[in-house]
Amino acid sequence: MAWLEYLLPLIFLFPLAATAVIVVALRNLHDARVSSPFDAHRLREPGQSLRDRLDRAFASLFLNGALGPIITLAPLVYGMGRMLFASQQNWLEWGLYGALSTLLVLVFCFRLIRDFQRIRRLKLGLACELAVGQELSRLIRPEAHPYYVFHDVVFHDVPGGGDTLDHVAVTPHGVFAIETRARTPAVLPSGEERNVVVVESERLRFPGWKERRPLRETRRAVRWLATWLERETGRKVPVQGVLVLPGWHIQDSAAVSDLLVVSGDTLADQLPLQHPGEFDPATHDAVIRALRQRVAAAALNRTPRS
Repeated sequence: MAWLEYLLPLIFLFPLAATAVIVVALRNLHDARVSSPFDAHRLREPGQSLRDRLDRAFASLFLNGALGPIITLAPLVYGMGRMLFASQQNWLEWGLYGALSTLLVLVFCFRLIRDFQRIRRLKLGLACELAVGQELSRLIRPEAHPYYVFHDVVFHDVPGGGDTLDHVAVTPHGVFAIETRARTPAVLPSGEERNVVVVESERLRFPGWKERRPLRETRRAVRWLATWLERETGRKVPVQGVLVLPGWHIQDSAAVSDLLVVSGDTLADQLPLQHPGEFDPATHDAVIRALRQRVAAAALNRTPRS
């Protein structure tokens, strides 16, 4: 039966097809959308639309880079199967399989080049939008404003220091070392979420488990931030630790007197009410200068050299 000579070689394509299915499934697992734990709305940042397009461009690059070799090999694998089952060799047919594979290689090369160029354009556009967004933020946070927020402040050279502080907020009343910890609420068999955490002096009691590490790490961050600021400014700086658990309801937050444990949705309203200690304007300005120099130095170290 001549038609079996064309049907049986399809067996050799099953491993390639299975690999392609896995690649597509992995692509579908990627979801760059991030929602707020407070109201479940999409979080928007400067250049968010470009971020979304950049994520899609990277997803396209992943698919073309992963599926390209699989699809281009399919004609050759099928052709080798045909050589096993064919009663006679047809070199014109083998040449067609080779030409088809070559054509597919060219197509995917052009697609990869297109994705690469698109990603370069989008990254440049995103960098421009972020730069403009930083300048526009000065409208709501001018130089003379007493409130400053620094993100991802790196500390490697402080005794007992860690890696990175999530946020450092400077108010007229003190400095706040803010650490964020994400935890998934427990779900009851009825589908109801249990998102109440009880704060104790040395640990957090979540529904079903307990943790000491978040409180311990926040206290350590306070110590090395205070040590570094005192070394840089030559003054005693009041520093208070803040542990933020987004999406959780906090009970007995007064159990820890040295830290502020909050859910985060009212953090901007709570910080101005905190008074860690005496903080005169001269110390305030010295802290701002030190932190700005630290952030600028860290950004310079992260910049790749040409």
